[in-house]
Amino acid sequence: MTHILHRSPNAVIPVALSGSGVEIVDAEGRRYLDASGGAAVSCLGHGHPDVLAAMRRQLDALAYAHTSFFTTEVAERLADRLIEDAPPGMSHVYLVSGGSEAIEAALKMARQYFVEIGQPQRAHVIARRQSYHGNTLGALAAGGNPWRRAQFEPLLIETHHIDPCYAYRMQREGESDADYAARAAQALEDKLVEIGPNRVIAFVAETVVGATAGAVPPVGDYFKRIRAICDRYGVLLILDEVMCGMGRTGTLHACEQEGIAPDLMAVAKGLGGGYQSIGAVMLTQRIFQAFANGSGSFQHGHTYMGHPMAAAAALAVQEVIRRDQLLANVVEMGGRLERRLKERFGQHPFVGDIRGRGLFWALELVSDRASKRPFDPAAKLHTRIKREAMDRGLMVYPMGGTVDGVRGDHVLLAPAFIIEGSQVDAIAERLAASLEAALAGIR
Repeated sequence: MTHILHRSPNAVIPVALSGSGVEIVDAEGRRYLDASGGAAVSCLGHGHPDVLAAMRRQLDALAYAHTSFFTTEVAERLADRLIEDAPPGMSHVYLVSGGSEAIEAALKMARQYFVEIGQPQRAHVIARRQSYHGNTLGALAAGGNPWRRAQFEPLLIETHHIDPCYAYRMQREGESDADYAARAAQALEDKLVEIGPNRVIAFVAETVVGATAGAVPPVGDYFKRIRAICDRYGVLLILDEVMCGMGRTGTLHACEQEGIAPDLMAVAKGLGGGYQSIGAVMLTQRIFQAFANGSGSFQHGHTYMGHPMAAAAALAVQEVIRRDQLLANVVEMGGRLERRLKERFGQHPFVGDIRGRGLFWALELVSDRASKRPFDPAAKLHTRIKREAMDRGLMVYPMGGTVDGVRGDHVLLAPAFIIEGSQVDAIAERLAASLEAALAGIR
């Protein structure tokens, strides 16, 4: 009996009792190798002593102070660190409690910016199909996953969507990466012209697509083209790095690998590593100045924004990543994970694509490699894989609806930055056994 409304009300799920390193232990004493960081959250694994010590120090000093009355030293230090490491042009940070809140804040910032500079006619947001930007109503409206949107559609603001940069499904045979990048980016300009470019606030995109399509990286100079189009039409670029950011792809920010900087960027999961609930929006100086020189405030707020305990946890996580040079380990172990996945699944008859960056990888599953035909959604292959993996002491992050929100299955992997080679090998082997068991149930 539980009084919690769990994600699946009728499911019976294990009780997590403790965690250490890359493992979680349940109440029955079973150990699970956390190959997904929950939902790409636990970048330092579980129970890191330095993070716990920082949280204890902050708890002894001050647990909470409302930001309408006070700032705190630890929040200021976290903001300093984030801007020190931020993409060029970023000058300020808005601290919230998670990714959905960060996207909501970024959308509001974008709208208010144009009001402040005398362009109130701008009221439209463009995003991409098969994107995920959060589950609050504004973030859900920006997201382009039909299944998540369907029943809440009457509550969502109007938004516009273009095709993602999704090479496995959308790059034409014989089409070069450069040509595909140009074609995919052109869709944004076409949509801007259709809507009226002086009516659009922002383009929102995940730098590397996360949960809905499974670690889909951009192709060629796609984002350089996107940046140029946004600049040409005076549209803000909002990058959602909630899942792919803060070191997950091998650089602190995924956009570093694209050679661009956004106007607004949302981060969360890996920011605090799951030790506390925290997210942030980083914004450029020109957006900050529009607020400062205009109404004098950003018309938004949350009770727990800038929370001292969350800021202390996040600052400690970021200090450990820098001190221990963990981004180098992300690159090294990410390379090993890529090799192991390709060795084990590269010729698998039901694995259509293996893609990712750093310690952010996914397998896209198909019933036929030649046609890329997905499995029947009724088979719920992703659900079966998760269950079989848990039975084998492995946590992965499978999802359905990969292709269009209804059809398709993938498995996302996002282990902690502290992962070791033997543990990477174990992930590949346990995943292989889990996949075979899941497939055996639907053949």
